[in-house]
Amino acid sequence: MNRLLIFLLMVALMVGCGDGKKPKDVADNQEVAVESQNEEKVAFPTYDFEGLEPLLHKEDDQTYIINFWATWCKPCLEELPHFERIREEQKNNNVKVILVSLDMPHMWKSRLEPYVKNKRIQSEVVILDDPKQNEWIPKVDEEWGGGIPATLIYNKEKRQFFEKGFTYEELNEALSKFIK
Repeated sequence: MNRLLIFLLMVALMVGCGDGKKPKDVADNQEVAVESQNEEKVAFPTYDFEGLEPLLHKEDDQTYIINFWATWCKPCLEELPHFERIREEQKNNNVKVILVSLDMPHMWKSRLEPYVKNKRIQSEVVILDDPKQNEWIPKVDEEWGGGIPATLIYNKEKRQFFEKGFTYEELNEALSKFIK
């Protein structure tokens, strides 16, 4: 009797869980997920490296601080307030801070946008979405091993790359070599 009840219960569960339709194959489901993700507008400009590269080589009268970071990188998050402070303190000295997010596409809406909003980040935020890291990393700096946080400080006269996290004092000292 118990076996019959268990059997009937299993049959009922199997019939109740199905919708009678033939399941889509996995590739179709993945394609739909990618399409819906790309259709959702992101709050920040998204570049491949070719699109980002001009931001790394401007020859105007500004000094640029380009920080490569991600919301999943704890040292990156620890140093971001220092970049914001420098941006505020140096905004009248032709210093521009650009935060280049290396977050993965599935994190843009769920982590990146809320983080920037909740922390009230005022620096320019852009997304680098280019899977060919082995090609673009040495174009940022030949010595860069690809680790983050990483920062490029440059102006039309000089440039310096740092593959490390900064304290406020270290960032301010590095920047002082670029501004007059």
